Amino acid sequence: MTEHAVVIAGGGPTGLMLAGELALAEIDVVVVERRGSQEIDESRARGLLSRTIEVLDQRGIADRFISAGQVHPAHGFAGIPMDISDFPTRHSYVLALGQSHFERILAGWVDELGVPILRDREVAGFTPEESGVEVEVSGDTSLRAEYLVGCDGGRSLVRRTAGIDFPGLAASTSWMIAEVEMTEQPKIGMRPEGGGIGPVNPAEGGGGTFGVVLEEQQVEHTGEPTLQDLREALVAAYGTDYGAHSLNWISRFTDMTRQAATYRSGRVLLAGDAAHVHPPQGGQGLQTGVQDAVNLGWKLAQVVEKTSPESLLDTYHAERHPVGARVLRNTMAQVALSGADERHLALREIMTELLGMDEPRRRIAAMLSALDIHYDLGEGHPLLGRRMPDLELVTADGATRVFTLLHDGRAVLLNLGKPWPWDPSPWADRVLAIDAQYGGDWELPVLGQVAAPAAVLIRPDGYVAWVGDGTDAGLRDALTTWFGPR
Repeated sequence: MTEHAVVIAGGGPTGLMLAGELALAEIDVVVVERRGSQEIDESRARGLLSRTIEVLDQRGIADRFISAGQVHPAHGFAGIPMDISDFPTRHSYVLALGQSHFERILAGWVDELGVPILRDREVAGFTPEESGVEVEVSGDTSLRAEYLVGCDGGRSLVRRTAGIDFPGLAASTSWMIAEVEMTEQPKIGMRPEGGGIGPVNPAEGGGGTFGVVLEEQQVEHTGEPTLQDLREALVAAYGTDYGAHSLNWISRFTDMTRQAATYRSGRVLLAGDAAHVHPPQGGQGLQTGVQDAVNLGWKLAQVVEKTSPESLLDTYHAERHPVGARVLRNTMAQVALSGADERHLALREIMTELLGMDEPRRRIAAMLSALDIHYDLGEGHPLLGRRMPDLELVTADGATRVFTLLHDGRAVLLNLGKPWPWDPSPWADRVLAIDAQYGGDWELPVLGQVAAPAAVLIRPDGYVAWVGDGTDAGLRDALTTWFGPR
């Protein structure tokens, strides 16, 4: 039986990101993935949003994705466009990049970090024990791990075997999603009731390859969708099928909305679609899963290394479950706005008017892009529990950025004021202490400008765990809470 510190079930976006986070912390991790290759034709997720790109930037790999995608200055709420180019982030845009490309690039990074991936295998079962988990893998393979993380999708075997409830709403609407070639030029854009057609590889003079999302008349289906099903749906929506032929791929999704009752059961944890499923409106599924992984990775690493108590893992559920619940609610609202009857269209007109105003636009767009996430870390400075802005800094070694300091996945204690009589060496193996200078106020999404603090303690996931006023009051407690005793 092969032993590892952590076994990850599922090598999609969430599983790969978690594997990379653990590898940065030098944790022995293995991924079990049922697919034989990371190359996939189907791209349910079509892009990256601001906070996800920031997370990748924190690890020094954002440029790999940006160079492979296309930048768009607007996002949409139920298809209502919102310009986000004025947001206070280096990545104030939507990056159009299919999931197939995202996974391939992310897998390349994980491979560079030396993480083994068992392909053509899947977790078939497991037995929790007091000191670990025995994991059964297809192909007569057994693994033993200290922790098992289910990143194995909405039908998660890990979640079901762990006995974790998955309450929520059953499907009421079904959509087809496809990538298909067309001989005629289709009508590009979103439809009022949701869905629409977008270019993938258009040809000169009309036709080419297009992405299609269309609502279906039925909710229940006994088989997989076909080209003929897509043609019929196109005719029903547009009066023509635009000469659709040669499917690249086709799938369907529904508005089923469910969330795991807990993200942790002993030594078993859940992340990504295994923890929450919802409609794709707003493009938040992949984003939420990747950010689950970044929240969990450093915490799990510290528990495995025994620098932090196991109770640190409870903060993963405490912080990420409310985030997932909010995503579920805003996607349900977007589905409601996609109704085609006159009452829903009237509501949509009101929402379109509201989102044309600056304050509602900023608030909703910040929610969709996850730039406004605020973990409840208690009372204090407005920055506490929020993402750290990527400031331009001047240090003794020259100019740098905050996100550059986070590339190794370590916490950062950033002193921006006068030196104080504080010795950070007891936590030096876990926290990078930096003296730096920065001029001007800080601007946060939704909140606007806030007074610059004298010092901040930044967690490896980029969120602020402590804010200093020129003294070290409360710093020892924050260091101990998040990074273990001295």
